[in-house]
Amino acid sequence: MHAIDVLLSPPIAFLIFLGLSYAIYGLGSVLAPKLKKTGGKLKTYACGEDIPGVKLQWGYRLFFFIALFFTMMHVAVLVMATVPSGTIVFFSLIYLVMIFLSVVALITRS
Repeated sequence: MHAIDVLLSPPIAFLIFLGLSYAIYGLGSVLAPKLKKTGGKLKTYACGEDIPGVKLQWGYRLFFFIALFFTMMHVAVLVMATVPSGTIVFFSLIYLVMIFLSVVALITRS
């Protein structure tokens, strides 16, 4: 086994890149200016107005809608990526319209 084969093995390469990324992160923290905690620097701010904090309730219903949305998008991309060329491509456009209508129904219902 050659030295290059050992360096290119996945565990050793992972450890090398992990150390390299940690070194870059450390260098960035050394070079970055220090944060001074002053009045409004840590408050939420948008368009010249102070925004009061709002507590977001994460529940099963919100998680379900987010998971369903991402599932529909991933399945749509998978189907569109595997459509063979030819006249069947027009059916895939109909499929995209159906996915779009499903997403609209999901958004307007919640």
